Amino acid sequence: MDDPLYRKEILRLAANAAGAGRLAHPTASATLFNPACGDRVTVDVMLADGRITALTHHTSACVLTQASAAILGADAVGLNRGEIIALAEAVQVLLAGGATPPAPFDSYVAFDGLGPHKPRHTCVLLPLRATLEALEILELSEPGA
Repeated sequence: MDDPLYRKEILRLAANAAGAGRLAHPTASATLFNPACGDRVTVDVMLADGRITALTHHTSACVLTQASAAILGADAVGLNRGEIIALAEAVQVLLAGGATPPAPFDSYVAFDGLGPHKPRHTCVLLPLRATLEALEILELSEPGA
């Protein structure tokens, strides 16, 4: 039986833990908590000219959150806030049974069987939401923003 919550690809992504850790001096950070399951993720970002130059994550979470954070940690460098928003929307579409996000984020296809497990969608989206929260905090702290 292929359990969509614990597919080998999800476990591999979580074990890979791309981007795991903390930045010494991030431009912005955000920590989000999922009270339904206890997942917690902190995302640190460095930005230059509105684009992510480094992104790390510290997760105390299930393999779904860990795997999602690893995908983001591997490929978020170079993206801006609008592109992170578009990625989060594309992942939501995938979780609802739609298309896979385009490369380099096509690894999110590992979550394509989670449609019926709606409470677990939050787990997959938590690292993306933490990234957006960090970018929003940064925008709010900039003069004239």
